[in-house]
Amino acid sequence: MPAKGSSREQRIVVALGGNASYPPTIRGTANEQLAIMAGLCEHLVRIIQSGYKLVLTHGNGPVVGNILFRMARTATELPPMPMDVCVAHSQGGMGYMFQQSFTNTLHQHGIATPTCSVVTQVEVDPNDPAFSSPTKPVGRFFAEAEARRMQEETGWMFVEDSGRGWRRVVASPAPKSIVDLAAIEALLSANVIPIAAGGGGIPVVRLDSGAWEGVPAVIDKDLTSALLAAAINADTLLLVTGVERVAIDFGKPTQRFLDTMSVSEARRYLEEGQFPPGSMGPKIQAAINYLEQGGKLVLITSLERAFDAVEGRAGTRITA
Repeated sequence: MPAKGSSREQRIVVALGGNASYPPTIRGTANEQLAIMAGLCEHLVRIIQSGYKLVLTHGNGPVVGNILFRMARTATELPPMPMDVCVAHSQGGMGYMFQQSFTNTLHQHGIATPTCSVVTQVEVDPNDPAFSSPTKPVGRFFAEAEARRMQEETGWMFVEDSGRGWRRVVASPAPKSIVDLAAIEALLSANVIPIAAGGGGIPVVRLDSGAWEGVPAVIDKDLTSALLAAAINADTLLLVTGVERVAIDFGKPTQRFLDTMSVSEARRYLEEGQFPPGSMGPKIQAAINYLEQGGKLVLITSLERAFDAVEGRAGTRITA
């Protein structure tokens, strides 16, 4: 619970994965997504009732993948949109759904706190090595012939992915700063719940003129959530995943769940390969980044145990 008499209510950044609001088992209708988001928001109400100020971030993987799929199907009839605009489209649509779902859920609990989604730009380095070697798969799988046709028509890059087909790959640079930080801070100061940095944020670079320009990339949403949490001086970064606690030797007879970790332990386990890049790795790296920038506490747990983790009864706690 936030300390009584504190000069500022404690802030928590809650980062939800893209599959949490768009699981692979659904058809993908708006009604399905709204119902799922309402369930997600229900799990977060108790955190707000306990007096914490919440900032919600979310992934967009399946949704932006569908946007790219639609563009691939219509590339001969409509000019494809650049990747940064696709991220913005997914961020705006999902932000609207989360905003409506959260507002309705809070209303059902007698809470008048408003919510507001922020179409958030995130600065990346134009010289980031990721741009010279795009490796992040996005969107659906295609047959090789279709992938090669789209590559010729659009200039997109495709690679074969684990024997399952061909997928488009884009750069995934590291986030440098939250361009729209002032708007997020203003919402927090006005007691509004911001929904921000969806899909890791819209990747932009600063030109020599000082203007911003979008770039074809996607940013890891956990890394952006960590950057945002540090920038707003959040007391806690809550990374929601599919398991209650982090484990080492995952899937082996020696598997062991961790209740606590220090930054040095997290870094050592990461270097040992305990946390693969495609699963827990980005969350552990995000935890390290946030704590090294002055953050206080990282919680990694499932959505169902989110409030219990905040209260110290569940999840893995990582501290400096």
